[in-house]
Amino acid sequence: MANGIKKVLLGGAIAAGVGAWAIAPRTFGNKRKNYVPTLPDVLYAHRGLHDAGSGLTQQHAGESGEYIALARRMALRAGYGSIDEPGPIAPENSLAAFAAAAEAGYGIELDVQLSLDNQVVVAHDPDLLRVAGDPRRIQDLTYDELVRIPLFPTAAPGADVSPLLPGATENPPLVTTPSEAPTGYYQHVPLLSDVLRVVDGRVPIIVEFKFSNNRAWSDRDEELMQAAADLLEAYKGLYVVESFNPAAMNWYKRQHPDVCRGQLAENTDLAKNPVMWMAGKLMFNEISRPDFIAYNFNAGDAAMLRLVRKMGAQAVAWTVRTSDELDNARPNFDRFIFEAFVPQQ
Repeated sequence: MANGIKKVLLGGAIAAGVGAWAIAPRTFGNKRKNYVPTLPDVLYAHRGLHDAGSGLTQQHAGESGEYIALARRMALRAGYGSIDEPGPIAPENSLAAFAAAAEAGYGIELDVQLSLDNQVVVAHDPDLLRVAGDPRRIQDLTYDELVRIPLFPTAAPGADVSPLLPGATENPPLVTTPSEAPTGYYQHVPLLSDVLRVVDGRVPIIVEFKFSNNRAWSDRDEELMQAAADLLEAYKGLYVVESFNPAAMNWYKRQHPDVCRGQLAENTDLAKNPVMWMAGKLMFNEISRPDFIAYNFNAGDAAMLRLVRKMGAQAVAWTVRTSDELDNARPNFDRFIFEAFVPQQ
């Protein structure tokens, strides 16, 4: 009987050890060997400091007015738009939004993917529907076309969704790219190289790699990694990388072990999405061995996040949208990505 209990206890200890090893972040020794920088202790503006786009909903209207005003003021100070501009000056993930964040002294979080002609562009969604009223996918458009498609073209400052363009709801969509760029002021999907030029090392950047399918890995995904990494390697400013796809961070683990890398995850239901549930339990850390975990802010007390934080990983909260959310998240996180309100530095 005693031997049986010992075997059970030993088996439990082994299982716990294996589980802890599987979710463990990069070791301190590996960080020291590769001179890996720590994610700087600043607040990070989600998709730049923007006056149109993500988070600017009625739910957050109580604090978003001050935020929108700050985004416009900082963008103007950086030389974008004019005080009389009736529409957005600095829509999300635009050069103006990133310039505004840098002017205000905030770090920046942004998203990269490939255009049809394999240019590394900065955009969050797989298509332009939400940000330009255009349902076409970014991977089906060249950068030359993207330059001629305004972000939030007919929206008012503070809009979270762009009005649909004519023909956007037809099946198939009847939206086409203008033959010439629109007249007047507007912002469009930018190149990562131009974003890096605008930020110019003034504030740290979190670069998220976006993929159409986080469960697979293709030659095109490899091309995105290499093209973006080449641009970032030549950049003189401080940056870190992250992705929901652990294969992307595994790529960085192998190719650029000196770069600080993060695993994005969220707390989801097992029945809703088993793979995302596993990712939320950080079961893929064995693949990515991250330096930080970027987790949804309202699940900071998750047991696995607490454990990897004790094991040396930084915890980054995404995306806080009110002062109360920030205050509630502070005990469980080390860094914060924000939008829709003006946080205290």
